[in-house]
Amino acid sequence: MSTAVAEEKKTNLSQLDQIKKFTKVVADTADFESIKEFKPQDATTNPSLVYAATQKQQYAHLLEEVLTDRKKSGLSGAAQIEDICDHLLVQFGCDILEIVPGRVSTETDARLSFDFEGSIKKARQLIKLYEERKIPRERVLIKIASTWEGINAAEQLQKEGIKCNLTLMFSLPQAVRCAEAEVQLISPFVGRIYDWYKKENKRDYSGPEDPGVQSVQEIYSYYKKFGCATEVMGASFRNVGQILELAGCDALTISPELMKELSESFEPVERKLDPEKAKNAKIVKLELDEKKFRYLVNDNAMATEKTSEGIRKFAADVIKLEKFVASKLK
Repeated sequence: MSTAVAEEKKTNLSQLDQIKKFTKVVADTADFESIKEFKPQDATTNPSLVYAATQKQQYAHLLEEVLTDRKKSGLSGAAQIEDICDHLLVQFGCDILEIVPGRVSTETDARLSFDFEGSIKKARQLIKLYEERKIPRERVLIKIASTWEGINAAEQLQKEGIKCNLTLMFSLPQAVRCAEAEVQLISPFVGRIYDWYKKENKRDYSGPEDPGVQSVQEIYSYYKKFGCATEVMGASFRNVGQILELAGCDALTISPELMKELSESFEPVERKLDPEKAKNAKIVKLELDEKKFRYLVNDNAMATEKTSEGIRKFAADVIKLEKFVASKLK
């Protein structure tokens, strides 16, 4: 009896702590307090999260500090606003890196999603700003959309030692091309895939039948089967059920609300994704060139619509941040 009690105590961990045993937990927020509370390994940010944080009193000083510093840059107009936004994203990233032991993801401008040269230039600029603050490039992931041009830009950046996180991912062809490009990490969007199928088929999904969960399982199995080194990080979760179905994934980026829910539950967590099992999966290797990539993504209505919508929404978030900065300059 005493042995059973001892065993029970051993497993008396929150679901969040249980998941951390086999999956890297990444905070999907720019809120420092949440990051301190839930102790993730890494963190991801984007202009929308940074904008939301700047609206809170406790982070207003960060924008003020960047504004004061960058007013002396000699730039004006759009160039000055872009410069301030870059410095602001990096400022948040640096402060997050003082809390997390691992890496932070910082996003390029979504309006560059079809601009190979522009994406490379922006990524180099962001890394330069980090390095000026003595942050080694190993601790930063540059987020770029999973378009043909974005993946090609990431391929070049990886050769320069600039690690990339390919975001807005909704299909296996996007994931396969990222693995070929040897990008560091990909972020398949579980929740947005779920949203599309829920709306399209006018029904809800849960557990293993969730199409967003299935998409990440498919990518994970493909990567492990064929020895792809790129990390798979499930993203954009709508509920803890989706997270639990992907326990065992290389990484999961989770909002503070869902991390809180997981931290308050002590139900046992079962590892669902396992590299050894995936190696035995029956999967056909996908051979891709540009024409085939574009056709396969186009042939997937969900992937096409969600990638396009995601780019539009991310671009709108950048514009919102720019307008906010412009209003402060006045």
